[in-house]
Amino acid sequence: MLKTLLKQVRQYRTAALLTPLWTTLEVIMGVLIPYVTASIIDKGVEPGNITEVYRYGGIMVGLACISLLMGILAGRFAAYSSTGIAANLRDAMYRNIQRFSFSDIDKFSTAGLVTRMTTDVSNIQSAVQMLLRISFRAPLNMVSALFMCFFINSRLSVIFLVAMVVLTVFLTLLISRAAKLFKEIFAKYDALNAVVQENVSAIRVVKAYVREHHEMSKFDKAALGLYTLNVKAESLMALNHPVMNLVVNSCIIAVSWWGAHFIVDGSLTTGELTSLFSYIMTIMSSLMMLSMIFVQLTQSAASGARIAEVINEEPDMSNPSDPVMEVESGSIDFDNVSFSYSKGGDLALTDIDFHVKAGETIGIIGGTGSGKSTVASLLSRLYDVSSGSVRIGGVDVREYDMTVLRGNVANVLQKSTLFSGTILDNLRWGKEDATEEECKEACRMSAADEFISAMPEGYMSMVSQGGANLSGGQRQRLCIARALLKHPKVLVLDDSTSAVDTATDALIRKAMAIRIPGVTKVIISQRISGISHADRILVMENGRVDGFDTHEKLLETNRIYREIYEMQTSGGQGDFDQPGKKEVA
Repeated sequence: MLKTLLKQVRQYRTAALLTPLWTTLEVIMGVLIPYVTASIIDKGVEPGNITEVYRYGGIMVGLACISLLMGILAGRFAAYSSTGIAANLRDAMYRNIQRFSFSDIDKFSTAGLVTRMTTDVSNIQSAVQMLLRISFRAPLNMVSALFMCFFINSRLSVIFLVAMVVLTVFLTLLISRAAKLFKEIFAKYDALNAVVQENVSAIRVVKAYVREHHEMSKFDKAALGLYTLNVKAESLMALNHPVMNLVVNSCIIAVSWWGAHFIVDGSLTTGELTSLFSYIMTIMSSLMMLSMIFVQLTQSAASGARIAEVINEEPDMSNPSDPVMEVESGSIDFDNVSFSYSKGGDLALTDIDFHVKAGETIGIIGGTGSGKSTVASLLSRLYDVSSGSVRIGGVDVREYDMTVLRGNVANVLQKSTLFSGTILDNLRWGKEDATEEECKEACRMSAADEFISAMPEGYMSMVSQGGANLSGGQRQRLCIARALLKHPKVLVLDDSTSAVDTATDALIRKAMAIRIPGVTKVIISQRISGISHADRILVMENGRVDGFDTHEKLLETNRIYREIYEMQTSGGQGDFDQPGKKEVA
């Protein structure tokens, strides 16, 4: 973990190294001030020598000014390096996340990744700043002050050593218990973020079903879990202050008692006793700061491990050593493919075997959970098969460069995802250098040009985040146009016209048949009317192929397909999960 985090120091290495230097000089100047104070009292105040008071007073002012300047420099360099390292950590995580496959995202969860890039990185940033400043300042202050105490009076200084041993034992016990709590706290942060993310992304559904109270109860439960653990941790850490005060006050009493005796017998001066009191506070405040460092490091160690886990995660899919850089055709071959979303888990697909010629239009239909979308995901290698092989253009998809493969297999997924920006910006996700005319041509094929042209600003109209200011059908048509701009060899439409009316759906199909006849089209649909025109139709059930033939042949030979057809044409709901079940009046 530490090695991974240190790699992110990079260009901030100089600032990180200079911070302890300025801190050391600041501490040296600060530690000398109480010693000069003793000289003012012993050589200036008690003898009544005002010249000595001015002389040593001037020295004190000079030391204070130098200490202040060094402190400012240390603070600035610490802030610069800590924020820079935090930025590098976020950048390293984000870059690696872009390489993740869907299974890698599933492993960490979206909410977990958000927590790591925000809360965990903020913890590391605070820890770095504290390490660069306080972790050098506190030990130096403590050691320097202890040295000065022994220099002034070694017998009294034994009191400080005893106090340091007592506090060290107490802090060790305290931190060992707190470390376990902090690990649990970060897991609770992930759970809380997951609740918030789900609620905000689905806020329209929440309000439509008046489920605000239900969502609040979920949030309250997650927040209460986080609150309970934080209270335990903070209550434990709160013991730090009273114990520290007890030790400090005990030291003051002991030094006052024994110091008075030493002054009487002449082995200690009043000025030296005064400086010892200053050093007591320096030593004890340094111990307090060290305890804060240990608490922060305990908390940050958990954050650092979580961050390093993301940065070091090797995606479970990668390019081969000598990848194929060209997709010859849009032919598709599934050779005895089985697939599971997790190792050792239940199979989502079992022994899938079918073959498609380039330029064919294939329909896929089946019940919820039958594996339709999983088949589509394997075509562009969003997941890797568990066994068997998927070939595009006669080549196993695992042998292609992934950028090349995904550039030639265009997916229009079930959820129509758009990004904030203009309509043109969104369309150019399909082809960065696409001209406006190319974009319009793609929109004409997807029947999107009509509603875009009706907008006041046309193709320069703004799309809000997620396309919230557009209807479901409009979003789907824009996503289809975006995919068409890639000029793919294979076009996968995963239930991507579900929000489009039947007439518009027919227009889109007709336009594609005429304008991109050589493209292999895979159409996943819940409606037989959306796939009946296909050259062949794949019927899925429970992750297996139940039939693969033309619409007419399937009506004759496939029971599931025939029952779905009869329900949909007779006005039923077409419940794919229970073929043959009649609608209850």
